[in-house]
Amino acid sequence: MKIAFIGTHGVGKTTLCYDLAGALKRQGLHVDVVKEVARQSPLPINRQTSMDAQTWILMTQVAEEIRSGAYHPLVVCDRSALDNYAYMVLACGRQKPFERFVAHWMKTYDLLFKVPMSGAPPADGVRDTDEFFMAAIDQLVGQLLAEMKVPHQVLPAGERDRWIEIARAAVLAAPDAGRRLF
Repeated sequence: MKIAFIGTHGVGKTTLCYDLAGALKRQGLHVDVVKEVARQSPLPINRQTSMDAQTWILMTQVAEEIRSGAYHPLVVCDRSALDNYAYMVLACGRQKPFERFVAHWMKTYDLLFKVPMSGAPPADGVRDTDEFFMAAIDQLVGQLLAEMKVPHQVLPAGERDRWIEIARAAVLAAPDAGRRLF
């Protein structure tokens, strides 16, 4: 089973990934987290990104998901291929071959949770804190989800304290979850 938290940067996806993984591990599940790969990029990210950087990020995300899935029955991803493609689109325009690949890859996720924007992001020294940039990515993620007809659940804005329980309940209620995870 593969789950991803999606949305713009600085909204709490990483925290949610680790909180969910911890909650599921406490229930006896074997879980792995695929970390946000943009932080490992050897090339510029954020508004200074390039086609090469975004290609590296997208392909590394996919490779990490494959690696993790080969060893773990449950994988929690900090982002999805679609998020990474949204950064590519904003920086470089629509790329039809990548878009077809991303649309296909999105079918490999069992659950997607879109994390809403909620205020200014904390400065972490890596991610851009410009709210217009963040909002543009958030809007693109929503647009691509709609265009590709990707099933997902939007976490309720203003109810951050409930997000982990919503995600945990969805994982445990997923079809065949008991057979695949326990």
